[in-house]
Amino acid sequence: MKKIGFLLLALILSTSFLAAQDKKKAPKAEFVAGTHDFGKINESAGIVKYVFKFKNTGDAPLIVQRVQPSCGCTASDYTKEPILPGKEGSITVTFNPAGYNGAFDKKLTVFTNVPNEVYYLTVKGEVLLK
Repeated sequence: MKKIGFLLLALILSTSFLAAQDKKKAPKAEFVAGTHDFGKINESAGIVKYVFKFKNTGDAPLIVQRVQPSCGCTASDYTKEPILPGKEGSITVTFNPAGYNGAFDKKLTVFTNVPNEVYYLTVKGEVLLK
């Protein structure tokens, strides 16, 4: 009976140890910049875009699950495949100035598989009518 108890205890401890090791392994996104200022743009020039670059500084593959723009004038495309530790990914943001006059400040929410973390990106500038 003592052997069974000892084996059960050893199994519980080893399972706890492995779970703790898995928790330590996590991806992490480190963006080169979190904000981009387009400056002054002409409405007639049409859509502008910027590429936010990031690196997985964690120790597990990073997956961008989705990017949520704050309005319909802003769209995004992003790296779809898992980004291995030490590798880079990108999020391309486009802004359509049609119908805008003056300053804009648009947010994008980036959802990933990083535990308890949501990333925020911003594009801003000023639309001039011409």
